[in-house]
Amino acid sequence: MFERDIERALCQRVSELGGMCEKFTSANRKGVPDRIISLPGGVIIFVECKAPGARPTRLQLRDHERRRALGFDVRVIDNLGAANAFPN
Repeated sequence: MFERDIERALCQRVSELGGMCEKFTSANRKGVPDRIISLPGGVIIFVECKAPGARPTRLQLRDHERRRALGFDVRVIDNLGAANAFPN
């Protein structure tokens, strides 16, 4: 199983929920989460997808901490079960 498989499953699940699952890149900043997810009701969730057993880098973890300090929901998804059960 690859990270792209988990990302694909996550995007499918978000679509089923009526949301948007957009790829997130930044020209000025490294370590940003892979996806910005917008759900009905104005819910925004940042998601870092990883292959099973893989962990976020220190740079990614630092970015996650900063976003959480601002009040955002930031998650790491590393398996199909979690992708298919999103947003739980």
